[in-house]
Amino acid sequence: MRFGLVHRIMTDALAALGVLAVVNTASMSPWTTGFVIAGLALALSVPEAWQARPALRHLATIGPLTLFAVQGVRLAAGRPTLDIAIEFAAILQIIRLATRRGAAHDQQIIVLALLHFVAGTVLGGGLSYGLCFIGFLIVAPGALVLSHLRREVEGNYRQGARDRTGLPVDVPRILRSRRVVGRGFLATTCLLSVPIFLFTAALFIVFPRVGLSLLLLNHRNGDRMIGFSDKVDLGEVGAIRDVPALALRFDVEDLPEPRPQKLTLRLRGTAFDRYDGRRWERTQSKTHSGGPRSNETLPIARHPDPTRDRRITIELEPIDPTVVFLPPRTVALQLRTQQQAIVGEPLELSRGPEGEVRYQGESGHGLRYDAFIATDREPLVEVLTPQDRPRYLELPPDTPERIAQLAHEWADGQPTPYLKAKAIEEHLKHDFKYQLGSPSGGKPQPVDHFLFESKKGHCEFFSTAMAIMLREIGIPSRNVTGFVGGTYNRFGRYYAVRQGDAHSWVEAYLDDPIHSWVTFDPTPTSGAQPLQDTSGAWVYVRDLLEALSQRWNRYVIGYDLKTQVRIFEDLSRRYERLRTKTGVNRGALERLTRPSVLAGVVLAAGLVTYVLWRRRRAPKVDTPGAADKPKIDPKLEVATALYRALELALATHGIVRPPALPPLRYAEELAARQHPLGGSVLELTNRYIEARFGGAVIDESSQRDFERRVKEIRLYKPPPPAAESAP
Repeated sequence: MRFGLVHRIMTDALAALGVLAVVNTASMSPWTTGFVIAGLALALSVPEAWQARPALRHLATIGPLTLFAVQGVRLAAGRPTLDIAIEFAAILQIIRLATRRGAAHDQQIIVLALLHFVAGTVLGGGLSYGLCFIGFLIVAPGALVLSHLRREVEGNYRQGARDRTGLPVDVPRILRSRRVVGRGFLATTCLLSVPIFLFTAALFIVFPRVGLSLLLLNHRNGDRMIGFSDKVDLGEVGAIRDVPALALRFDVEDLPEPRPQKLTLRLRGTAFDRYDGRRWERTQSKTHSGGPRSNETLPIARHPDPTRDRRITIELEPIDPTVVFLPPRTVALQLRTQQQAIVGEPLELSRGPEGEVRYQGESGHGLRYDAFIATDREPLVEVLTPQDRPRYLELPPDTPERIAQLAHEWADGQPTPYLKAKAIEEHLKHDFKYQLGSPSGGKPQPVDHFLFESKKGHCEFFSTAMAIMLREIGIPSRNVTGFVGGTYNRFGRYYAVRQGDAHSWVEAYLDDPIHSWVTFDPTPTSGAQPLQDTSGAWVYVRDLLEALSQRWNRYVIGYDLKTQVRIFEDLSRRYERLRTKTGVNRGALERLTRPSVLAGVVLAAGLVTYVLWRRRRAPKVDTPGAADKPKIDPKLEVATALYRALELALATHGIVRPPALPPLRYAEELAARQHPLGGSVLELTNRYIEARFGGAVIDESSQRDFERRVKEIRLYKPPPPAAESAP
């Protein structure tokens, strides 16, 4: 393997991993992300021979300055500072990759890659960042070692250094060499990642976690979750059932095994009370703040009772708005342990209008909470005051009369409000067709067109039609949006709910038999259940990646001080059980096996081992100053002394080797000129080269012969010039 090629590949891999780590965690726009990825691929494909061209040299100077000016203008225009800095760092790496020349620039690339990983940690550090970080640990040791070797080679070359034969260092030849880097070298350097990883993991587990996240530089995901806003427009919302992005996960305790592949569960997000003919809005906006922090509970109908309430654990992805989704008949919420920021607003829940619950504070990685569900036998009474009732009966003034006529036609034959609502629900569910792209969305009266002409639409049309018809017959109603899911993940053992599972249904207030809001879902069954596939190769890979992402977010990103304390407490309990099982918790061994005593023994043993290791490695000094004298192999010293005697002998004849000329080359040139001493000098020089660099042994007889030949050269007298012949 060629030294230069391996070094370039490892440096490029390190740079690419750094850019990908920061791109995957930063909230860049799709266009910016595409530009960065394309620029990275282009920079990596630039041949090394091109990087000395004048155009790329100019780019190396002008590019960073231009980039700095452009980002400065964007910053002045109001772009977020953190986004500007991340884009600047990523594009700066691309410019350096395209214009690098030599090991000094390669070391700059490595430093930029390290800064990218630091930025990725600050920005969130999701699963993609974790995979890039593992790659970084594997590649970084080799890249650093090879970069140092190349820098040393190029530095020696610039200083005019010569190799052991006296020849100038040929850097291109070294970079093309296949002898510098082998499989064993690469394997050894890459295996250095194992102790580095173990050391990093130990620091991660042991050091206290404070949750600063670099003073709350985590910024929210800029993508709004489809289907949730303060307004729901029939003409804009609906074609969302094919969006596969994960919205939340939930797990229901005590489910029988094997678990069903699909589980239909409505998760309520928010509700709307006012309809203007095309869109739903909320007329109330007051929230009740001062909710619980961290691991406390939020009563909704009452405090939880673990002995009779069923518990559903929900893990919510980051969304905007920050709505907490509630299963039916939720009576209380309890936040799971969550890493809290020391600086900034702490995490807390708040009650909003229409039964909505939201969370606020720094929570860049979503929310994890338990929902306590009441049994079906327990009545949950909710009082609708006379002042609020008119809000849920209000209709747009231009509502067509035939909608009211159809509502009475369907419901008047039923004796109770519940059966009237059920009749409307059944007619809509069975007489109309579910379709994502409804032709009624662009009409002036979309619900009227849906009921009497198209008779097909998405869930918003079904829920809106039922809510209006309930109001026409005097039953208070409101439109509800949320999710319906999910599909089972065999690796994570949870149910996944996706953005495509967004759904809309109706809540009607019934005075009989009890005062409460009752859920009705008029959407046909095909549109009111999870639509994601549960089998196939793609589903297998998707579930695996999502389960890994959950583990990463929970045990790495969500690792906080409370989790750390629980780990140490669990280890302590296990150690005590081991002491009890082995019987060392009694008698004289009780004190010796205490954790504090064992920790002291391990620490003392480590110190003793270190001291002994240092003493073993310390140089042995017999006499003062002996440690400063370099140790020279006697055989090499003999060879050097013999060649020095040869040079002195030649000097007596005025033959002096130039310092820039290697010994062997000088002897060959002397023989090529047919100098009388050329043959002897070449033979003696070859003996010196073999002994000095080839490992040949000069014994006593060879040494005496060498000295004799040198003496003959020193005593050599050239023959007198021939006399000129007489004319």
